[in-house]
Order: sequence, then structure tokens, then C-alpha cells
Amino acid sequence: MDRDFVDRERTLIVGVELATDTIDIENSMDELEELVYAAGGSVVSRVVQKRASINPAYFIGRGKAKEIKNYCDELEINTVVFNDELSGAQLRNLEEIIDHKIVDRTNLILDIFANRATSKEGKLQVKLAQLKYRLPRLVGFRDYLSREGGGIGTRGPGEQKLETDRRHILREIDNIEKALKEAEKARGIKRKRREDSNLPIVALVGYTNAGKSTLLNRIIEMNDEYKESKKVFVYDMLFATLDTSLRKGKLPNGQGFLLTDTVGFVSKLPTHLIEAFKGTLEEVQYADLLLHVVDASNEDLDIQIETTNRILQELDVLDKPIITVFNKMDKVDISNLIFKNRYVDKKIFISSKNMINLDKLLDMIQENLPQQYRDVKLLIPYDKQGLTSYFLENYDVEYIEYRQDGTELGLNINQMDYERYSKYII
Repeated sequence: MDRDFVDRERTLIVGVELATDTIDIENSMDELEELVYAAGGSVVSRVVQKRASINPAYFIGRGKAKEIKNYCDELEINTVVFNDELSGAQLRNLEEIIDHKIVDRTNLILDIFANRATSKEGKLQVKLAQLKYRLPRLVGFRDYLSREGGGIGTRGPGEQKLETDRRHILREIDNIEKALKEAEKARGIKRKRREDSNLPIVALVGYTNAGKSTLLNRIIEMNDEYKESKKVFVYDMLFATLDTSLRKGKLPNGQGFLLTDTVGFVSKLPTHLIEAFKGTLEEVQYADLLLHVVDASNEDLDIQIETTNRILQELDVLDKPIITVFNKMDKVDISNLIFKNRYVDKKIFISSKNMINLDKLLDMIQENLPQQYRDVKLLIPYDKQGLTSYFLENYDVEYIEYRQDGTELGLNINQMDYERYSKYII
């Protein structure tokens, strides 16, 4: 990977290959390297050890730990990142031998999230996950948290907080959980408003860096009411965006719909993080349709699809209509695209970047939304002009005519509005 090392933390990454592994170790290490880059580091070297089982004291072999110590001294390494979650004892034992900062995959991901979260709720969720992760590992963390320089794995709750007694940390966890419950109430009020608008909700889900945010931007660009300020941040990096985005799109029949983006997934996503972000991820449970966005050019296509579906299963949403959107088809020949059909039913092949098949995707969204639509003519009395505004805002009105007895509208409306406003149908 040809990347600029200037001002980046020099890192060595370590992985263990077991005979029982289902994920290719090299691809997993490549992903870890991307995570390190996202956290502000550059990988100088990598070490992979084949083992029959994990060493309970050192994760790797003691001899391999000594080798890594020598590599660190020779290559001027700042940080050693392990590709799995380490126990407190393993952290402590490894640091004693290697004598450099040790960060595991879980702490690395938490660190990225701490640096990227922008909303108040997002920051609280990350802090909660960090405290729950670090609480049983306080002893293993003490040495490197007391060193100068900070860097990867040290963002979020600092040394002083982690050096206080466990009761204080548990009290802080309790306070954060209460604050998140308040945030959940506020989110529930916003959700009720969205439900009252009768606009169907489509949720983008999938692996991080699969192109969800780019797709969201492209879809809202196709909306007549599109404004540049509505675009969401896009960057070619794992976890470039964390906070949920909600934008309005328009279907081919003129019906408006809400499009929501969610935090991306990754293999070995920390349990603490899934738990902490469950409040935000629960937004998926209120969606009418899911778009599972997949990076078609990724070699670990099946692993990424299975990872996403496992998390969707945890959220109990696999019974919802799901369209698998194979994105980045500009990078791959469709004849060479191979994937298991186990989790794939309805599918489409697109390129958000090159605007390929986005019109067909909108057709599929329209066909698979549970709400049905009808062509109607409505006559709205002049003393009910608030209803006229509602239809003009939420539907693509084919025509409008001002008559003596009211405003006549021609449009295609959903079944709920058809039943609700049936007395105005002419």
C-alpha cells in the first residue's frame, strides 16, 4: 500500500492464522491495515503466525513476541496492533516483552469511532463502548496510557479517568446509559413525526466503505429539490462517516421517500460497539425497505455479505424486504462476479460513481416498498388548503387546477393517504 508516512504513527500489525479460520488471513490483515490508516497510522511491517490454538497468556507464542520486540527496535515502531481482541492479561504480558504500545483490533476500531463521532449521541455511544471495553483491562492499559504522546488507542476516556476506582467508572457508565435513554426518547419523537408524514423509509446498510454515502448523495441528486448542502461526507476510507444521515428522495411515480444511512459494518465488529450503537441501528427496524450495499470489487464479497446479514439478524430485521445492491461495478466485470446466493434474493448491479443503473434501482425501490399507490383526482376545499400544501410537498402532482369549489389535483398517492383522504377523491 503506497501511502504517505509523514506524521503518521509507525505501526506493526500482528495476526494469528488458525486452521479453523473462515476468513483469509491476508485479506483480514489488509483490512486491519486500512483500519490503522483510518486511525492515523501507517503500517511499516506485518507479522502472521500460524498456530493450532491461541496462547492464553500471550495470544501469540512467547518466542514470537520476542521477535516482534526486535522488529520494533529495528524499524522504530511506535505501536503494535493485533488483529483480534486481547484480554487484560495478554495486553499486560505482551507489553512487558515487547515494551511498546499494544493495541488490539477492538480498541483500534473504538479509537477510530472516538475520532469520527460528531453528534452528542454518537460521542456518548463511543465513550460507553470504550469504558465497557477498558474496565476489565485497566491493569493492561496503565503503562502505555501514562506515556507521553497519546496517539492510536488513547483517544476517548483518558488516563485520569481510567486510573480512578472501578466504582467511579461504573457510575460514569450508568450516567452515560441514562443520557442515551433520553436521546432515545428524543429520537422516538422525531421518528413519530416521520411516521406521521407517511413517507416510506428506505435504509442503507452494509459494510463500511461499500459506497453507501455516495449512493445516498446520488439518489438525492436525482431529486428535483436537490441542494448541494444536503450532500453527506464521502471519503475513500473505512468508517469515514459514523452518524446517521436522513435525506429525501423521489420515486419515478413522484412519491417522496426518506433515505437513511447507517454506520458501516466490519468483520469482527466489537460487541461493545454493536451494543452501544444499537439505539442508532434500531432505526433500521423502522424502515420499510433495506438496501444492502455491497462492494462488488472486494475479494471478500461473501464474508462481507455474511457479516452484514449476521448483524441484521441480531437486529431482527431479516424479514423486511431487502434489495442487495452490488455497487462499484465500474471496477469489476460482471461475468467475473462470483458470490453465494444464500443471502441474496432481489439484486441489482450499479455504479454510484458513474450513475449506472440508478434509475433501475429507483424502479426496484418503488416496486418493493410495501405501500401501494393509486392514481387519483382530488378536490380540496379552499378552507382545507393545508392539505393542498401537504400533497404538493410530498407528491409529484401531475396537474393543479383552481375551481370555484376548491383546488383540483391529479397525482399518485399511497394506500394510507388514499384511505385517509378518500372523501376528497372525485
